[in-house]
This record gives sequence, C-alpha cells and structure tokens, in this order.
Amino acid sequence: MNTQGEPTLKQFFPVSQPSIGEKELEYVSDAVRSGWVSSIGKYIESFEAMFAGFCGTKYALATSNGTTALHLALVSAGIKSGDEVIIPDLTFVATANAVTYTGAKVVPVDIDSRTLCMDPVAVERAITPRTRAIIPVHLYGHAAQMGRLMAIAKEHGVVVLEDAAEAHGAEIGGRRVGSIGDCGVFSFYGNKVITSGEGGMLTTNDADLYLKAKLLRDHAMSADKRYWHTEVGFNYRMTNLQAALGVAQMERIDDFIAKRLQVMQWYRNHLEGCPKLRLNYQEPGTKNVYWMVCMEMIGITESIRTEIMGRLRNAGVDTRPYFYPVSDMPMYARAETPVAHDVSLRGVNLPSYTDLSEDDVRQICRIVRQVLTTVGVLP
Repeated sequence: MNTQGEPTLKQFFPVSQPSIGEKELEYVSDAVRSGWVSSIGKYIESFEAMFAGFCGTKYALATSNGTTALHLALVSAGIKSGDEVIIPDLTFVATANAVTYTGAKVVPVDIDSRTLCMDPVAVERAITPRTRAIIPVHLYGHAAQMGRLMAIAKEHGVVVLEDAAEAHGAEIGGRRVGSIGDCGVFSFYGNKVITSGEGGMLTTNDADLYLKAKLLRDHAMSADKRYWHTEVGFNYRMTNLQAALGVAQMERIDDFIAKRLQVMQWYRNHLEGCPKLRLNYQEPGTKNVYWMVCMEMIGITESIRTEIMGRLRNAGVDTRPYFYPVSDMPMYARAETPVAHDVSLRGVNLPSYTDLSEDDVRQICRIVRQVLTTVGVLP
C-alpha cells in the first residue's frame, strides 16, 4: 500500500493486448516464405471467405483498415458532396471522418443511455430530404437497434452502413452484425476482437455494391485492361501478411468471443454490490461481445474521472476514457445530444483482453474498489 491506502504496482494490466499463438506465427511465416507479401496471395481470399461465412453474407472484401472500409462503403453506395449522413454522436471519430472524406455532411444524433448505440427516435427526427445514409455504430460490442433503423431507412429510401468495427460476432434477433444493413464494415486493429495488425473488412449481400467496392479498392483498375482506369479509385488493399494473421485469428474467433463473455461475467461477479457503478448492458434479443468492459460512475465529473484513471494506472490498472462526442470536435458542428454528452464524461474502459484470468480480474476489481473508495465514489 502507498500513503494514500492504494495498492502499489506489482503487475500492470493494459486495457488491451492481442492473443497471438503458434498458428498466427505459422501462417505469417508461410506467407513470408511464399514471396507473396503484398496484396496478392492465398490468405487474402481465404480471410474474405471465412469472414463472409462468419457474418452470414455473400461477400466480404478485405481492406487496409476499418476507416478505409467505411469510406469505400460510402463511396460505393453513392454518397457524395451535398448529401447528409446520420451517425451517433458517441463513436470513434473515424466514423465521422469517413463521411467527411466523401464531401457529405455529418449529422450526429443522440444515443440510448443503456446500449450506448444510436437512438432510433433521434435518427427519425434528423432525417431531411438530403439524408442519404444512416451509420449505426455497434459501440463497444453491443448491436444497435437494427430492426427499427432498417424500418426508418426503408421508409425514407436511405442506405444503412453498419459500423461494426468493435463488434465482430455481435448479434441482434439471431443475426450477426454486418449482415443486416446494406453493408457492414469491420476493423482488425490490434485491440479488436480479432486482429490482422491493421486491416478492415467490408461485408454485404449486394453484388453491385461489392463489385463497385472491389473495383475502387485497387485504383479502379479495369479487370479486362491492365493499367486502364475509368475513374478515381483508392489504394485500400490488405496485404497477404495481414490476411495470414487474420486467417489464424478467424480459426479462434469463437473461443475469443466466449472468453470475452467469461471475462465480463468475472467483472460482474467481483464488482457486484457497487450501486454507483454501471457495467455493460445487454438488450434482450441481442448478443453483446463485450469488446471493451465499460464502467460508468454515477455522479462524477470529468476531472474526477481523470483523477481516478491516474490513480488506477499508478496501481497497475490501465484504463481509457469513453469516446468524446463527435460534435464536440472543432471540425464538426455542435449537436444537442444530452445523453452522449453525459455518458461520455463518466465512463471508462477497463482491461478487456482474452488472456485475462479470473485472478487477474479479481485483482483489477480489488484495485478499482480501493481507488473509488479513496476518491469518494464508493462508501
């Protein structure tokens, strides 16, 4: 214990770390030895096929990262300058930035206080004649209310592009995210449910959208006339090395998800009886994959949260704050989103990786309780 009654640092628990095993090393080594280390190779097609099968879509297209996947989806869906795209105000800024790349206007709306995903009522209020797309974000691993959002989109003739960057395997109504909207996009950054280091994936059942995205992904090069380009495309390709890592991770994805559910239950068990704490919610009829363990502290300010995070880090527990509302960023217009603004300032993410043991989680929760007691959040 230090002089403030908090545990001293004996072990450090990062917020996230990937689980890399022998298969990952084997497949990446095989890709290196093959000589196909760039954007051609057997692992790319295998990764795409495995991921499409996992999500339940006809098509999957690997990309260089999740942001480029979303930009590619927007352009392929015809989103352009002058259009409006509705997004939740609580999300990683990449959701908004990808819209801005197209020249379209970002329209942030408020969220549901329990799921932290976009509020369908707020979406309906935000629809205008210029609205061309809705981007539900399956935040922290919980699926957005896709049934209601799809109904709104159908009524108004707009496309739905699912930002599932954080929600590989999440479900609503028995369907996996990425297979419900017109298109889904995923990220494989190092802290995601599965990783390819960097990388992303576009999923869809729409053949025209898939073929358009596939064309644009590689500089819009003609499939019939090499080095002939009929429009401006992008270099959004994934490498065979990344895909090799992704294939090995896909072979373990069911185990990864099951372990995340177990880790979440350990947190619930060891933080029970704390009335001023709220952990991840799961709406009936959904499957939350708990990409990040979320802890919201009732009645605190941002400055108190900053103090808590500092004390936890000094005691060996890393954390990260919830995302700030997109509409607070200087490059985007201010929005009246009281729920997003309230929640964003009192939430933190706790260590959330699959190699955690129950003893690890027990120790983390003990430190959390001690720190929160020291600052007066808990009695």
